Amino acid sequence: MLPGSSTSLTALFHCCGSHLKLLECVDGTGKVVLEVRDDCRRQIYRPISKMNRRTTAQQVANQFLTASGKQISRKTVARRVRGGGLYARRPVVCVPLTRQHRTARLQWCLEHHNWTEQDWACVLFLDESRFSLPSDCRRQLIWRESGTAYRPENIQEKDRYPTCSIMVGAVIMINGRTRLHVVANGTMTGQRYIDEVLLLHVRLFRGAVGDKFVFMDDNATCHRTLAVQDCLDSEGIQRLVWPARSPDLNPIENVWNALERQVDGRNYPPTNKNTLIRALTEEWDKLPQQLLDNVVQSMVRRVECCITLHGGHIPY
Repeated sequence: MLPGSSTSLTALFHCCGSHLKLLECVDGTGKVVLEVRDDCRRQIYRPISKMNRRTTAQQVANQFLTASGKQISRKTVARRVRGGGLYARRPVVCVPLTRQHRTARLQWCLEHHNWTEQDWACVLFLDESRFSLPSDCRRQLIWRESGTAYRPENIQEKDRYPTCSIMVGAVIMINGRTRLHVVANGTMTGQRYIDEVLLLHVRLFRGAVGDKFVFMDDNATCHRTLAVQDCLDSEGIQRLVWPARSPDLNPIENVWNALERQVDGRNYPPTNKNTLIRALTEEWDKLPQQLLDNVVQSMVRRVECCITLHGGHIPY
């Protein structure tokens, strides 16, 4: 149950067994408060049980007994909760945002609110992402109402990844993309970034697009060295200022999600780093260009949504 929810759990478990009735719902901290009373004797058979949104139906069922001592089934709990509009869903994973981050994101979106789809079509989006073995499937579910995935209480903030992983990078724009670049043999440094990304790929897109070309990369340390800035200035590449902690504003993040689903759905999922690299490369080449175009064209909606949410997490 979520704070401020219109759904009352009082009615969810009525008539669960001949004597069982659920009395009350949510306390001030947003935790579900369950209390069971025997209607005949008006006696509490179980103490109050406080559970957070990640409590499973089986754990709820274990808290309650009928007057005869019979345990309520997990299916009964799940059916009653679903009847009240609560569903088990995977939590949304987002990076932590402070008040300063939200303010900066809001200011950036206000500055780019008048950009059209034609303006965003001239932007080349670059990003790196980590893929690990096994993938983070987020099997830990939460109970929430439909349409509330991006409420703050339903978001799981996270910016740490498993150690057994590889980093890949790519750039996308309308009607174009690069081959998937695997960052092997060490970490990405400023000089490697210049040699392997800027000079090999970004410079070519700059020549093809012309003077309206804009380059977007995030605020990773290797992207913000003086050598990198000097390289961009010498090539006449205009860089798009990007707010910190804003992967949800970057359309290429949706492409990474699609790529991960494709890799996980293979008949023979990767079992080591070499097979993971091969699978990522093959599935990247198979991604339809229309998918990439659609996510870039969504930038207008992303900016508007971020303004509406005052710089908070947006549902993209």
